[in-house]
Amino acid sequence: MNDTSLLRQDARIIGLVGLAHGTSHFYHVILAALIPWLKPEFQLSYAELGLLMTVFFTVSGVGQAMAGFVVDRYSARTVLFGGIALLGLSAVMLSSAHSYAQLMLGAFLAGCGNSVFHPADYTLLNQRVSKARLAHGFSVHGISGNIGWALSPLFLTFVASRTDWRTALLSAALLPLAVLALLVWNRHALRPEPAPVPTAAAAAAGKGGALGFLRLQVVWMCFAFFLISAVALAGIQSFAATSLVSLYGMSLAWATTAYTAYMIASAVGMLYGGFLGAGSRHHDRIIMLAFGSAALMALLLAAAVVPAWMAVVLMGAIGLVTGISGPSRDLLIRGAAPANATGRVFGVVYSGLDSGLALGPLLFGALMDANHPSGVFIGIAVFQALVILTTLGVGSKTRVVAVPKTA
Repeated sequence: MNDTSLLRQDARIIGLVGLAHGTSHFYHVILAALIPWLKPEFQLSYAELGLLMTVFFTVSGVGQAMAGFVVDRYSARTVLFGGIALLGLSAVMLSSAHSYAQLMLGAFLAGCGNSVFHPADYTLLNQRVSKARLAHGFSVHGISGNIGWALSPLFLTFVASRTDWRTALLSAALLPLAVLALLVWNRHALRPEPAPVPTAAAAAAGKGGALGFLRLQVVWMCFAFFLISAVALAGIQSFAATSLVSLYGMSLAWATTAYTAYMIASAVGMLYGGFLGAGSRHHDRIIMLAFGSAALMALLLAAAVVPAWMAVVLMGAIGLVTGISGPSRDLLIRGAAPANATGRVFGVVYSGLDSGLALGPLLFGALMDANHPSGVFIGIAVFQALVILTTLGVGSKTRVVAVPKTA
């Protein structure tokens, strides 16, 4: 295959997988975006509404670990198609809900659908994208997730404000339907890769059968990495804007702008991080520098010693540096996965992401209830600093146990 054909193939696969990942992130916030409509409709407390989202991420986290085994046993393409179909079905179920129990069931179903994406996506990228462009594939994967996060509340609130929340959810169900049709149309590009012949190193790493990889300490360090970094992310997503209002006396609209700056800068950082990661062998150093810088800026925000406009700039800067670390993070995790166990490893370690997103709002919500808005940014800084410790462990272990991968 010549370079032009290989480039076209890589771009096609990266685009398809990125579109699927953006769809999953779109569904992360379909309930949160509709809180102003769901709360009065069902007479729910904020705690009950929050529990719906906790159920979503808890189910997704547990299911993600299991989905990795299914991906390795069958194929990433089949599992990905099933996950997208479940997302669409969950939106239909939520739109027809007439009780809290039905909302809970819809959240459960959405969590099941969301659980497949990381093990399926990363297996497809590792199998079908050439090694030279893999970092760029991880970069686009992360950016597409951010786009999904950003578009979901805009779309849902726009439709709900002009019609009603049920119509908004039915409209949201059209997205996975369209994406699934596109993926099926391009199914040949996402065909499963034949299993590689195990090397001696891979055999040693996989000793103990399908669960042998769980004996690797580096896998659990990767899980801790995602758990800790996701707690910090949850603090930013859930309560950064509210904390900025309390600390700096800015309007909610201005504080929301700060969060938007974080998201946009994070996407820009991921784009640059793809080039940086592709040209580096020291992915752990990139991550440690990024999160160290982010922690210092979070502490500066907590101290409330800068003007309000600078707080917006700092939020953007935190998003930029953490975004830059994204592709290096994924390449570092790839180095921890034994050959032929990519789905299982990514499934287990990325379940830490959902676990952190489920736990974070509870922790930072308690700080806000106790009237400690500065504590939110201090907590974010602490967890970002802890990420550095896990990165040190993962980096040292992957240099020792790294196994050759097929691109």
